[in-house]
Amino acid sequence: MTDDTHTIRSGGLAATIKAHGAELCSLNDGSGVEFVWQAGPAWPRHAPLLFPIVGRLANDELRHRGKTYRMTQHGFARDSRFAWGARDASRCTLVLEDSEATRALYPFAFQLTAAYTIDESGLDLSLTIANTGNEPLPASLGGHPAFNWPLQPEMAKESYALTFANAEPSPVRRLDGGLLRAAAEPSPVNGTVLPLSERLFADDAIIFDKVESRSVRYAATQGTGAWLKMSWRGFRELGVWSKPSGAPFLCIEPWRGYASPAGYDGEFNDKPGLMHIAPGAEEQLSYRIEVGSS
Repeated sequence: MTDDTHTIRSGGLAATIKAHGAELCSLNDGSGVEFVWQAGPAWPRHAPLLFPIVGRLANDELRHRGKTYRMTQHGFARDSRFAWGARDASRCTLVLEDSEATRALYPFAFQLTAAYTIDESGLDLSLTIANTGNEPLPASLGGHPAFNWPLQPEMAKESYALTFANAEPSPVRRLDGGLLRAAAEPSPVNGTVLPLSERLFADDAIIFDKVESRSVRYAATQGTGAWLKMSWRGFRELGVWSKPSGAPFLCIEPWRGYASPAGYDGEFNDKPGLMHIAPGAEEQLSYRIEVGSS
């Protein structure tokens, strides 16, 4: 145990979490398989938390009651140091509260708690946003975990697919300059299966803003080797992303919220996709990463 990181274990599974950003930076199964991207040159992060926005605001500006605040892509939580709460062998909690520094960017009172729990088959992350102020709290929240792609070095990237729990026929959304395009596009999912290839991300992230499923399995299509399953509660959208230029990671991102629509230039409170949490109330969202091999 250090002030900077904490590792939790159950059976052969181990996960390491950093105080910086409350970020998961390793999930390995004891047999040599590391599931989480190790923040290489292609992208310097592992699994950041997106708060109080998901995606971008137009001109990186948050407008509230006649004032303009600078709010860059995905918000400030991923670059903030969280305080440790409880830490033991299989669980840890981290907390971020509003401060003078956050209020200069986001003029609201809040408490964001991240609780990680591990068992022999997977890792759970429970996220709680509490409104500690006396006005409604407008916020979005997202996970952004990056997994190695391929999960095993000898496998081809194109041998992997995402298999959703339900068919996903609804059109998907794409981005222009980080903002949500007005026009939707046909779903790239064939029934429940999204075959993975680098060309999928030539146009940046795939955004499922009407996702039917609450889980997705990431595995090689021939059914051998390491696999993982992401499931989520409370999140309403899903992003899938890798570097447009090609990179050895795949992000599977449960979201509550999304980037500002292109052309939207109004008050932050009126931005589509936000939660509005009443004073004294809270919202809890969670996701689970189950891992295995076959």
